Amino acid sequence: MTLPEKINYLEYPASDLNATKAFFESVFGWQFTDYGPDYSAFDNQGLEGGFYRADKTSRADQGAALTVFLSTDLAATEARIVQAGGVISTPTFEFPGGKRFHFLEPSGNEFAVWCHSS
Repeated sequence: MTLPEKINYLEYPASDLNATKAFFESVFGWQFTDYGPDYSAFDNQGLEGGFYRADKTSRADQGAALTVFLSTDLAATEARIVQAGGVISTPTFEFPGGKRFHFLEPSGNEFAVWCHSS
């Protein structure tokens, strides 16, 4: 159920829509619906969203919000990201309650993955 006035949808730029879609399909099992040649949407990921064709990137050091995935096996998630062509931009570090790393997907957008402390 969609609740009013709650976060409902996220959009990200992507200079290479096909590479970005292939990456998220491979690593996270996402499925996409294309809406013309310049937009592709995803759903069933806890939150819906999409990628639009643009020569920009979403990175926290440039003031963008950081989208963070939860993982139960941080090392396995990192291995899938690297195998699919992602780049680890910030190696795994610990913080109170867990640990995380940041990565760049093929279009250069920054995301993070974290897990609870064991």
